[in-house]
Amino acid sequence: MDQRPDEEQETGFGALAPSTSLRLRDDAALLRAPFRLRVLTPLAAMLLVTFFDLLSGHDTYLASLMSVVPPLSALTLYPLELVCVSAVGMALLVLLSRYDGLEAPPDQRLFYGTLIAYAALTLAGAVISQLRVDRTRHMVAVSTVAEAAQLALLRPPGPHVGGIRLAARYVSAADSAQIGGDLYSVLDTPFGVRAIIGDVRGKGLGAVRAASVVLGAFREAAYDEPQLVGVARRLETSVRRHVPSGEFTTALLVGFGSPDSVELLHLGHVAPLRISPDGTLLVLEPPDPWVPLGLGEMAQGEAEPWTVPFGPGDVLLLCTDGVVEARGLTDGLFYPLLERAPALVADCGGELETAVARVYADLLRHTGGELRDDAVLLLLARDSGEPESSDRSGNGGPGPDAL
Repeated sequence: MDQRPDEEQETGFGALAPSTSLRLRDDAALLRAPFRLRVLTPLAAMLLVTFFDLLSGHDTYLASLMSVVPPLSALTLYPLELVCVSAVGMALLVLLSRYDGLEAPPDQRLFYGTLIAYAALTLAGAVISQLRVDRTRHMVAVSTVAEAAQLALLRPPGPHVGGIRLAARYVSAADSAQIGGDLYSVLDTPFGVRAIIGDVRGKGLGAVRAASVVLGAFREAAYDEPQLVGVARRLETSVRRHVPSGEFTTALLVGFGSPDSVELLHLGHVAPLRISPDGTLLVLEPPDPWVPLGLGEMAQGEAEPWTVPFGPGDVLLLCTDGVVEARGLTDGLFYPLLERAPALVADCGGELETAVARVYADLLRHTGGELRDDAVLLLLARDSGEPESSDRSGNGGPGPDAL
């Protein structure tokens, strides 16, 4: 009998597109389910056909309906299990045919034709079952490798980085993928907590490679450069050096060097939002918008940061265009983040994980449960208590980086 997929392969579906994630989880769980559960559907079909054939008497021939057993078995059973269950169904088919008198002339040709059709369905069901098992194993393996790549390249964030609390949601809309072209990272540096959120143009492996270039450069520059403009300069150099010409990445740099303000540097990205404890919203539009990373040669000069007040209780909401450009399922309108986010965040009393979960759930309700583009939601706020220490060497517990 075919060996079931390893238990370890169950993990790693959280970042998939919702429809793919649910389908893959269901298929993998079905293969791991006990035989007594997986056999219920074909067994119920056999019992129902037998019951109604006996109930209808000798003059009605319903035994041919037993042919539904192999196709139903192909949906839930392994190939060898299917053959065994189908053999039981064939035995019932023969017994019911005798009960209905179908073995006697002139109905023998119908009887033998039914048996041949049943055997053909059993063979076809076994092939379909094997293909289904192979496909599920392959999809689980792909998902597991993608998750390993995500964890190796970009570690998931913790709830605290220095004196900053954070909560995030990342979703890759690419089918069967864990990682995509959206990116974010939060680091505790000698110059204070710094963060980046970005969106690589395009999708697929090329976008993932570009995102890795941006994040790798940010990890280095954020610790070395005393000013955000220096970090942006290093990012631009890395993108131009390692990313194909014409590709670009929108980004927003954030610095928490001052206790009562936040420094922002705009690189063609979605404007951040500041939400006060009472639900007041302020869209932090840049006074001097700048071009995305990779297009610096097209502009003269360089990006300039600006500072806005940011005190205790304020929440900074960062996102990618996969959030603000998510279209409604029925009306096709963009997600109204400016109208819905303030109340959703303010009502959570500073609990960032609850707030990001509520915004993300509202986003999925707007789109009908599925996003068609990569999306990142990142909430940042000052820690109300004592700042927790962070591992500035990057060798400790769960890191604060994620795609």
